[in-house]
Amino acid sequence: MLHVIVYKERKITVVIPCLNEEKGITEVLSHMPPFVDEVIVVDNDSTDRTAEVACAHGAHVIHEKVRGYGRAYKTGLFHAQGDIIVTLDGDHSYPVDAISYLLEVFLHSKVGFLAASRFPLKNKQAMSFKHLVGNKILSLAMSILFFRWVRDSQSGMWVFGRECLDAMDLRSDGMAFSEEIKIEAIRRPEIGFKEIYIDYSNRMGEIKLQPWRDGFRNLGFLVRKRFTARRKAPRRAGSGCNLEEQA
Repeated sequence: MLHVIVYKERKITVVIPCLNEEKGITEVLSHMPPFVDEVIVVDNDSTDRTAEVACAHGAHVIHEKVRGYGRAYKTGLFHAQGDIIVTLDGDHSYPVDAISYLLEVFLHSKVGFLAASRFPLKNKQAMSFKHLVGNKILSLAMSILFFRWVRDSQSGMWVFGRECLDAMDLRSDGMAFSEEIKIEAIRRPEIGFKEIYIDYSNRMGEIKLQPWRDGFRNLGFLVRKRFTARRKAPRRAGSGCNLEEQA
């Protein structure tokens, strides 16, 4: 649902990819701040009532039948109409009430892309040991390969200017998308990248991440991304990240 409220003269879109998140999406949308102009829920071929529940809470639901974390995100991001896009998962593990805080940090950060980092974990029960170790390995690999220290390469909560998408070459349809969109921000000086800490809690609903399979796939993706020639991202007239407007 698109409202007429704006946040400091910017329209805000929240994009949420969902696969069978009937329980979590209820909590997420129930706590959505009133200044958010547009909420897009991408229903990634769910078999539960995720889409129905999201519609009942006023979200704009887009159906993406081809499953994949990155595929769902790309579908949602390129439908977004806001000046600033905020992302989070539909399992209620990321703090919805932190959106205003993240927006304030973003508007004063002089970068086009702000990533929320879950580390150090305040709630030790929020992430399994396997997921924690895998994240540390992938974050270290990404930091080494792309010459920039990244604390949480797998975080799914970001804030960025919509126009920055025009400068990005986003290819992944899978879990590696969370790494790729950060890499694109890091690689492109006209965007700029920063991380900031957020609290992280236990997810609601089923766990879909498969640590070993997804971990090796993500590691392979990082290597390919580093040594594959970059394509020139398509641009619209007047596109690009204007950092002065965001400051």
